[in-house]
Formats: sequence, C-alpha cells, structure tokens
Amino acid sequence: MSTEKIGRYEIADELAVGGMGIIYLARDPYIQRQVVVKVLMYSRTLEAVYREFFQREAELIAALEHPNIVPVYDFGWHGQQPYIVMRYMAGGSLEDQLKKREVKLNEAARIFKRVASALDAAHARGIVHRDIKPSNILFDADHEAFLSDFGIAKSKPISDEDGEWMVGTPAFMSPEQVNGLPVDGRADVYALGVVLYRLLTGQLPFSADSTTALINAHVELPIPDMRQVEQNIPAVWQEVVVRAMAKNSNDRYSTAGEFARDVDEVVSGKWYLRKL
Repeated sequence: MSTEKIGRYEIADELAVGGMGIIYLARDPYIQRQVVVKVLMYSRTLEAVYREFFQREAELIAALEHPNIVPVYDFGWHGQQPYIVMRYMAGGSLEDQLKKREVKLNEAARIFKRVASALDAAHARGIVHRDIKPSNILFDADHEAFLSDFGIAKSKPISDEDGEWMVGTPAFMSPEQVNGLPVDGRADVYALGVVLYRLLTGQLPFSADSTTALINAHVELPIPDMRQVEQNIPAVWQEVVVRAMAKNSNDRYSTAGEFARDVDEVVSGKWYLRKL
C-alpha cells in the first residue's frame, strides 16, 4: 500500500484541524526526520485572502529567523492547496500542558522570556502576531518554548482608512482588535496578559455565551480580580496583569520584553526589592 504524500513528505498522522488548515505529522524521506506539514483546507483555496495568509506566514518566519520561533523548512503546493513544512515540536503546546497539570511559576517565567524575545524581534520588524494563545506556544523535546502560527500576522502599517479586519481568537483579543482599529505590538502584550491570567488561575478572564458577548467583554468589562478565583494569589500578580491587559494600549507594557521582565522579577523576588 502506497504512503500518502504531500510534496515529498510522507504523511504519518493527522495532528489537528483548524479554521484554516489541517496539520499533519510527516516524514521527510530525503533527510530522515519528522516534520509538521500544514495544508490550507481545499475550501479555503478558493479565497485569495486565505492563500495570502498562508504564504505570508512562511515568508514572515523565514525573514525573522529567530531562535524562539518555530522554523519553516519548506513551502509548496499540493495541487491547488499551499502547504508549509515546519519543525516538529515533540513537546506539544502550552495548551496541552495546561490541560494536564499546573505550570509552575519559574517555568512560566522562562516561557514568557522566550516568547517575549520572539515577539520583540517580530515587533521590531513591524510584524504583529495577533493570535497569541497557549496553543500557539509550542515546546521541543527539551521543553524549550517556541512561538508558532504567524498565519494572521500583520506586517504592513495600517492607516485608519484601510479598514482593519477583526482577526484573532476571541478569548485573547485586545480591545483595539475587537474594534477593528490599527494594532501594534501592544495587542500581543494584551494577549500575553490573558495567557498569564490563565496560567495563574486556571481559567480565562472573560467568558460568555456568544462570541459577540465575549469580544465585547474585552472592551467593556474590568479585568476580574484573580484573588476571587484563587485566594492565595499575591496581589502583585493582579497589578502585572492589569497593566498588561489595560484597555488603552498606551497604558500597557510598551514591549513584551518589559512584561516578561516583570513576570521574572515577581517570580524571583526582585520585584519586591525594586519597590523598596
């Protein structure tokens, strides 16, 4: 029986199906290694905007070449369907980890430092990820964190007249994304703030019965006090999350690295020395 192939890559298993594509575990027979092949769904190939998203992801990651971003090995076409070949991350995602166990604070600080480094490099090139969430933070076999999925990243300056698409994952979207306004790197800082809230409490800051209500909560509702969810959470964490998730982007951390530094300093105790 012949092995199913996409390009030269031999498909071993289907790993996930998303809104845009299907992700497969595959083998590269040329160099005998496992890879991930991400294929745009056939139904999406009929729409130019999705083909553009797909090719842009490969181009952006290739241009960044950052050690904390999941690298792209190849890009090609399987009939009418574009595909991206990426490094296989054997450690799964942060979402996987959160479903299995509590992530320790020193581990969280290390994750945030690596992700923030990747984001700051992207932001310095004018690239905004716009879909930061635990399922897009992946781990290698040594449990080092990598940022993935730049499929909806924005790499061009957007003027008010351009009309911004509202894209992202509702539970992690910044107020400016919800309102369809121009975004910069601080939208990713906001989403990282949501990730930190989830790490600390085990739940998301906002939940609702509909997508509309959920995205409106990011614009209209104050950030819930984490100590009402977990009484033992030190007050300092609420201070850090509130700054990261400020409704007005001007009130947030100006960079992901600045946010990650505060996370590290709270974990290590340096925060309290700085406040003396």
